[in-house]
Parts: sequence; C-alpha cells; structure tokens
Amino acid sequence: MSGTYNSSTEILFVQQIIQVVLTEGQIMKVIFAILMSIFFICFNVIMVFTLWSKPIFRETPRYILFINMLINDSIQLLFTSMLYIFSLILLQLVTATCAFIVFVSVTTFRNAPLNLAVMSLERYVAICFPLRHAELATQKRTHIAIGVIWFIGSINFIIDLFYVGVMDPKFLTSQILCTRERIFITKWQAEALQAFSIFYFVLVSVIILFTYISILITARSISSNKGSAAKAHKTVLLHLIQLVLCLTSFLYNIIERAAAKVGNSKLILDLQYLNYLFVLILPRCLSPLIYGLRDEAVRPLFIYYFCCATGKRRSTVNVH
Repeated sequence: MSGTYNSSTEILFVQQIIQVVLTEGQIMKVIFAILMSIFFICFNVIMVFTLWSKPIFRETPRYILFINMLINDSIQLLFTSMLYIFSLILLQLVTATCAFIVFVSVTTFRNAPLNLAVMSLERYVAICFPLRHAELATQKRTHIAIGVIWFIGSINFIIDLFYVGVMDPKFLTSQILCTRERIFITKWQAEALQAFSIFYFVLVSVIILFTYISILITARSISSNKGSAAKAHKTVLLHLIQLVLCLTSFLYNIIERAAAKVGNSKLILDLQYLNYLFVLILPRCLSPLIYGLRDEAVRPLFIYYFCCATGKRRSTVNVH
C-alpha cells in the first residue's frame, strides 16, 4: 500500500519543478526569504527573552499567550523554511523523518489561528466582564488553554500518522519527497484534512468575529476606560487580519496545483516563492510587530535588549 495515494497533479507538479534550473535571480530570492525567516526568528527570541525577564509578563494571561504565539511562530518559520528548501532541491527523506518535520510544521501552522482566537477571548472577557476577568483568566487556565491549542493543532496529523503506521509500517521506512501530501496513503485522508480545515477555520473565524463585534459594542457603550476598550478593539481587528492571511494559504495550494496542470515551470516556482514569502512568513513576522512593539510596557525593554543591552533600562513595568 506504500504511496498508494499520489495524485496526478502532484506528480506533474514535481516533474515540472525537476525541469527547472535555479537561476541566479531565483537563488537570490530564496536567500532573501531564508534570511528574512532567520531575522524574525532572532527577533522573536529577543522578544521572548524580554517578556521572560519580568515576572509580571510571565504571570499575566495575555502575555503568556503572546509568548506562546512567539515560540509557535518561530518554530513554524524554522520548519517551514526547511520544507521549502527541501522542495527546491528535491531532497528525499526517510518517511519517518519527513513525518516529524511535517508534523511540527502542520501543528504550529494550525496553532496560530487557535492562539489568536484564545487571545481574542481573553480581551473579550477583560473588556466585557472586567469584574470577572481576574477570576476567569487565571494563569492556570491560560496554561490549560495553551495545552488544548497544541492538542487540537496536532490531533489530525497524529491520527493520520497512526493510520499509516498500522496499515503499512514499511511506508515509514521508505524514502519520499518531503511534502504534507506524500504522508497520505489513501484519498480519504486528504478529503478528511480538507473537511477538518474548513470546520477549523470557520470555528476560529466565528470566535474572532464574535469577540470583535462584542468589544466594539462595549467600547461604544461604556463611559469609562474607553481607551482600554478602543485598544482591545484594535487588537482583535488585527487578529482578524492575521486570520485572513492564514486562510489565504489554502487558496495558494489550489493555485499551485492549477499552475502544475498548466505546465509553466517558472510560474510554479514563482507561486511557490510568493506562497512561502507572503502567506507563511509574513503573518509570523507581523506578530512581534503588532503586539510587542505596540505595547508600551514591552517596547522600551525590547529596544533595550535588541540594542544588546545598551542605553537606559526601565526598572519598573506597568501593565494595564
């Protein structure tokens, strides 16, 4: 049964890529994308170190969720870059090794919208139920929520991998071109993944839209603390924009397969590059910029550490 599910579009896609020799311009584009990933991984690491340097950040639910987002996005950038490079050089890996890389990449990709949804819910409770926020959004519950995020993000792939291991153990020791689709051995797995993805993103979209509208209504009705409500409203709006960016990845997969059918090798490589740069990298790069640098409590400390701990450091931090 090894490799029984190999769609004709995927085979054609690979054949077209094989015919393309990377030119100097294409190599420079790849180097630029990889360097951008490395830069923002380092950027995220400094941001995590900044947040971890103060107990108040480690104990506040929204900052705990933000730290999880930064770690998740950094892992996503690293493993997605690996898969992108492997696809360009057509590197074949042992299926078990490929499965681990794809597992981490897929899990962190799915975690991102879930984390946005939980962050939106935390802001919803803070603005719409301020008197119960300390009771509902506790440190323990936040850690439990993060555990649930990672479980939901990984469960679909774990089931697929378990099914493959039971039905065809030899498949895990074979060598394949490392992509998500090559882990499938039956057609229903791809169909189940598509159905799960639709349900998954619809649910996350409903949660973020609900919190956005609720905070917007509350911000207009309350007479006090309008500044905090307006800031929360803008934050959830940014969550919604990031969710839209995540959704575009599914459209890009369809476009890439359509390009493979057309048979234009240059178009395939260009779309693959744009997909990697604007759909996979860009949303992850936005996280530290729109959340960390917007925060008045985090920004001075981050600049201090980003400049190699030179200059004046703020000794106290006020979290609102």
